[in-house]
Amino acid sequence: MGRIGYLAKNTGYLAIGQFGTKLLSFFLVPLYTYVLTTEEYGTYDLLNTTTSLLIPILSLNICDASLRFPLNLNYDRKDIFSISLYHLIVCTVWGAIIVLSNHIFKIVNIINDYPWLFFLMLVASATNGILNYFTRGIDKIKEVAISGVICSVIIILLNLLFLLPLHMGLIGYFLANILGFTGQSIYLFITIKGWKYIKFSKLDKKLHQEMLAYSKPMILNNISWWINGVSNRYVIVWLCGVAANGIFSVSYKIPSILMIFQNIFTQAWTLSAVQEFDNKDKNAFFSKMYALYNAGMTIICSILIIISRLIASILYAKDFYNAWQYVPFLLIATVFGSLSGYVGGIFAAVKNTKAFATTSVIGAVVNLLVTLLLVWKIDVIGAAIAAFLSYALIWFLRLRSIKQYLDLQVSFPRDCLGYAILVIQAILLFIFEETAMFYTIETAMFFLLFFTHRPQVKLIYNKITNRIGL
Repeated sequence: MGRIGYLAKNTGYLAIGQFGTKLLSFFLVPLYTYVLTTEEYGTYDLLNTTTSLLIPILSLNICDASLRFPLNLNYDRKDIFSISLYHLIVCTVWGAIIVLSNHIFKIVNIINDYPWLFFLMLVASATNGILNYFTRGIDKIKEVAISGVICSVIIILLNLLFLLPLHMGLIGYFLANILGFTGQSIYLFITIKGWKYIKFSKLDKKLHQEMLAYSKPMILNNISWWINGVSNRYVIVWLCGVAANGIFSVSYKIPSILMIFQNIFTQAWTLSAVQEFDNKDKNAFFSKMYALYNAGMTIICSILIIISRLIASILYAKDFYNAWQYVPFLLIATVFGSLSGYVGGIFAAVKNTKAFATTSVIGAVVNLLVTLLLVWKIDVIGAAIAAFLSYALIWFLRLRSIKQYLDLQVSFPRDCLGYAILVIQAILLFIFEETAMFYTIETAMFFLLFFTHRPQVKLIYNKITNRIGL
């Protein structure tokens, strides 16, 4: 199978596993925003984002190594999986200690309100991450796709059950997500016959050290991405309150459409980047794929910006409707985050996680400082603008850093024109109401963007039509 075919196959499997079910989950947002209050949604989001910070720290971010190392057939996959499980156990023990200590000393009151749900969420997410990454690492992408469907279906059905007839509120929302992750983990463990990868004898110390040497710098990277992605919630809670965080959190539901494309491609791309990096024509291949990816993400982003208020009016009930104003800048931030992830796949191929982490740290520091300043000055929308600016900075720094490994050809004049169009489209939302004039100007901006990427659009179109036989 050709390299583009390999990437397309993996992307297709992941699309099947995520796209339909994620969209179905997306359309349940009106239910969540109707049943849950802004404070309840803000509480769940805060606890969920806290687990996403703790997991890479407590597990030494071993899941990244459990994806990268199985791709090299020189390593024993039993050792890799067993080392990963060891760190999962350590993560679980430390999680229990943190919850118990917090209960005794009452450090974080929100965690004390839901201690066992918080602990179960942490364990379920950590287990799911390791099994998901390892399964991808052994190239069983189809199984990952199926598990994604299972996870989403469980979450959706249980939310309908817990929130409507049983009226369990926030506790039901927690349990539905925990059980969804657990169901996915059980399926993955059974389908890969995980018991065959468990090694009860002494683990390979040398491999363990190599995996930690790869994964430890990624802790800093993940913390930095956490700061970029979710630390703004804590700033908003501090300066504006939990209810404001609930509204801001739900605003991510529209960018999540773009994130679906990003996640699908990034997961497939990391595998291709590792396999293709040593090819002689790697510069042309990587540059071509970057141009196609950039064109696809910016065009989809442009469409979502145009219809963001319309989607918000359908999805967001009651006070949540005000979330629309944060959506445009979060969409643009997602574009730059996705492009940064593309370059990150190249860093993974060369195992240079230190350079990967350095750019993330710089972006995180800038994000935190700008978020504090802008939220203080212009309220919650400042967090969305800060996210956009920090991801753009990371994108720029990574493009510069990657030059030592790859001559990635990027058309900055064309691409920056496209990003400028997206920013203008976002600003127009605050100038015009839902009028014919608004849609006329926005549509004109879209076609200008479309025109700047016409070679990439034509290539994508030809690939699709050839694939389906038109």
